[in-house]
Amino acid sequence: MTVKIFIKRKVRDNNAVELTLLLKKLRALTLSQPGYISGETLKRIDNKDECMVIGTWRSLEDWNNWVNNPQRIEVQSEIDRLLGEETEYAIYSY
Repeated sequence: MTVKIFIKRKVRDNNAVELTLLLKKLRALTLSQPGYISGETLKRIDNKDECMVIGTWRSLEDWNNWVNNPQRIEVQSEIDRLLGEETEYAIYSY
């Protein structure tokens, strides 16, 4: 069953450059993961500090394998530390 993962982050101008580098690193790692189909990043129009990443995965198992990947955990921890709060995740199926 294909799943969509909604990843919400609060981004501030003072950390945008460093965050962009971390997100590119995370994205590069994601592209080689089994079950990864696609992803897109959206910026919220009415709240400039919020962005949403929508990832599509072949299965919940593939997503869970990625979530528990030590490389992802390391980069995600850096992202959360930079933002000062944990990234929010929501998982949906078709």
